[in-house]
Formats: sequence, structure tokens, C-alpha cells
Amino acid sequence: MENWQRAFVLHTRNYTESSLLIDFFVETEGKVTVIARGARRKNSALKGILQLFTPLIIQYSGSGSLKILRQAEAISLTLPLSSTSLYSAFYLNELIHRVIVAEQDASKLFHHYLQSLQQLAKQQPAENILRSFELALLEHLGYHVDFFHCAITGDEIIASMHYQYQPEKGFVSSLLQNSSSFLGEEVLSFGNRQFNNPTVLKAAKRFTRLALKPYVGSKPFKSRELFIKV
Repeated sequence: MENWQRAFVLHTRNYTESSLLIDFFVETEGKVTVIARGARRKNSALKGILQLFTPLIIQYSGSGSLKILRQAEAISLTLPLSSTSLYSAFYLNELIHRVIVAEQDASKLFHHYLQSLQQLAKQQPAENILRSFELALLEHLGYHVDFFHCAITGDEIIASMHYQYQPEKGFVSSLLQNSSSFLGEEVLSFGNRQFNNPTVLKAAKRFTRLALKPYVGSKPFKSRELFIKV
């Protein structure tokens, strides 16, 4: 892949004495792992560029799973993130790194990620941004949840009724009320991406954790530990 690609750094680690191994989130290729040769040298032009949350354009080559970084340029300054906004951005990176498939078009999700970082940089409500991104990620994974119809009957969701969430199926009307049940009003709000109500926002967090669990596994998120320390 020799064309310039928009990208963000997801994760870096040392590779040999002078190089870095970098996982990029690339607009048209999803997660791409590259070797940045000489990037750790003091005089490397890449040293101040390959930073988290810096919008980049990159070129890389190679036919295997491990590519070689040819060029990288910052197309704007690193987005100004701090405190809760910074921890939220770390969570987005960790989530993407765990879930998305290598070398698969992720243009729409990339746009959501960039928009989320920009909103976080403007200190907009972090929880609202995270929930919206998680729903976009579910769509990227091919899991199109119908928030407006019962998964069994096809009837429209009724705001006053309760619904049981069934993984990989959707919402089913139910008299049960437990960790997998939601009020119809909440389900409709998920579908409309309306999280201004604190009760709905809390329910949305419960839903996205249930829906994403098969993809992220049981390993704790390091970024969530940062929120606890705030």
C-alpha cells in the first residue's frame, strides 16, 4: 500500500534498539501494524510525529501482516485532550485495538472516531460520545441492532413496555426486569442516539457492555482504571 492514507496511532512498542512497532488505525484499511525503522533515534524526523491522537497521513508497504512505514506526516496538531476527555480517548483506542479486524475497510468508523476525538477535545460530555461511538462500532462489526421493533413479533417498540435484550437477536418484549431488560423508552432513545437523560445514558452503557462483550472478551480495560482514579 503505497498511497497516502489518513491514520491515527493506536499503540506503540519498542522494536529493536532503534525502531518502533506501531498499530495504526487506517481509514481504508482498519488496523495495520508497521515497523517504523529508526523512529527511536534522537535525530529521527518521526520522533515527534508518531503520537497518539495526532491526525496523520502515512505511506507503508509490504505484502504480509507486518508492513514497513515509508513516510508519515502530521496534518494537524495533536488534539488537545486532558482529564476525562483524555481517558475517554484512551478507551476508544483500546476498544478499537481489541475489536476491529486487520486490513478491512473502516472508513465510516474512522470518521466516527475522528468526530469523537474532536468532540472530546471540545470538552463535550464524554459519556454521550462514548456510547455513540460504541453503537457505531457495533454497526461496523455487522451487528445492526433494531431499536424500533421487537425481534420476535416485528411490532414497534412501545415506550412504556419492558424488553429483554437477547444477544445477536435484539429486543424482545418481556415481563422480566433484570440486567438484560430495558424500558421501551430507553431502547428508542438508543436508536435515536439521544443520551441527554441520565437514566437513558446509564441504560445505554449497560446495553453496549452487553452487546460488545462477545467481541472484547473478559480482560479488563486498562483505560477504565484511569476513570476510577479520577
